[in-house]
Amino acid sequence: MGLGRTFQHPHIFPEMTVLENAALATYARTRAGFLQVLLGLHKKEEERALATAYEALKRVGLGELALERADRLTAGQQRLLELARLLASGAEVLLLDEPGAGLRAGEKRELARLLQALAREGYSVLIVDHDMDLVMRLADRVVVMNYGEKIAEGTPEEVQKNPLVRAAYLGEVEAA
Repeated sequence: MGLGRTFQHPHIFPEMTVLENAALATYARTRAGFLQVLLGLHKKEEERALATAYEALKRVGLGELALERADRLTAGQQRLLELARLLASGAEVLLLDEPGAGLRAGEKRELARLLQALAREGYSVLIVDHDMDLVMRLADRVVVMNYGEKIAEGTPEEVQKNPLVRAAYLGEVEAA
């Protein structure tokens, strides 16, 4: 089982195509050695890597942009490119750091739908995010941290009602 992660700010290679960016994740799994590369015997693996990357791009809705330069993508599309890279890597556990940061409301809804679909397909999705609307919409279980300490764990509904969470994040104080 592979683990892949995204970062709070997308890391792309702007001068490369969207497809090349996604394919980078597949090269760690190739078997081609230095001599094979020199002799040109790695072509089959490269074709496989590009096919895997293209399928991942289609999965996240970027297939039509595969041959565009990555620096032409919007912030939301860059987030999707990072997710495509994770999928192309073969990761089954997806650790996403602030996946909705910088996205407009419609982009967040699309991202939420995609992440829910991936979870239904068997991917494990772990999200670190401060966007409570996004977290509550996506999560089956929520762990709430405050100053490095876990103060609550449960379903989204349980956590929203937790007095420690409400005090820490909403400034509410229980009536005496």
